[in-house]
Amino acid sequence: MNRNDTLRITSRIVWASALYDLLVTIPFATPFTASWLLQRMNQLHVWLGMPGAAMPDFAPMHLFFVSLMGSIVTLWALLRLGRPEPLFGAVDTAGRALFSLWMAWALWNGQSSVLAVFLVLELTWFFVQGGAILWWRNHHEHSRFSAAT
Repeated sequence: MNRNDTLRITSRIVWASALYDLLVTIPFATPFTASWLLQRMNQLHVWLGMPGAAMPDFAPMHLFFVSLMGSIVTLWALLRLGRPEPLFGAVDTAGRALFSLWMAWALWNGQSSVLAVFLVLELTWFFVQGGAILWWRNHHEHSRFSAAT
């Protein structure tokens, strides 16, 4: 497989990861849609009798921070959809590690196990995208070094 093929495949994975982020985070981008979605998540938690604390009621200040996160991640996803570059995929992979850490922390502290669904998906994209970035990087470096010798 040549250098262009690895770049094309890696870029497609970065793009797919961005599309996933857009679909998942756009409902969190406004206080109105975030409030609605959080209420649905709480209903799911209660209906399924899931372990952990039920979702709390969110005050306007809480919704501000939720929407701030949703807005920034939505914009970040749009950037990666337009420019699905390995560098952006690498930065996103690091962000996924942080998001996963904070979700695991919340679960450890007894929060709704609805978070476990998000955690599994976040870790899946961490490994898929991170693996693609490492694969591209290794192939890219080998190609550069072999061309120089």
